[in-house]
Amino acid sequence: MSNSETIKMNIKPEAAARIKSHVKQDQIVLLALNDGSNQYSKLGGTCTIGANFQFVILDQKDPDFSIAINNNTDLSLFTSPAEMQYLDNNLVVSEKNATMSLADDSGVIDGAVSINEYQPSAVTKKDLEEGKTC
Repeated sequence: MSNSETIKMNIKPEAAARIKSHVKQDQIVLLALNDGSNQYSKLGGTCTIGANFQFVILDQKDPDFSIAINNNTDLSLFTSPAEMQYLDNNLVVSEKNATMSLADDSGVIDGAVSINEYQPSAVTKKDLEEGKTC
């Protein structure tokens, strides 16, 4: 998929309200893996590869997240080519019992999608020693 192509996402009303409650005007939202494969994740290891996703709130666009996600809300939503290997078209985000899930035509991708406002930090040696990466 080229960087100029887009994918589609239907964000159910409850999930849209929850995401929007974290987003300020003019902020960007990323659909990013939460498996240690990018700078927005503190998780990592083989236990999480491709299984965990998060919405990351940013003040400015990240050029690595160049694929626009057309959605039924007014969110400026993007993902990256790295995430696309785990996603199909017709993405759906739902919320039930205060837990958000991400699904596509193949079924549920992640049953516990988080929302995080990006705060630059690194996984520390202490995080690794305490097992906080998996």
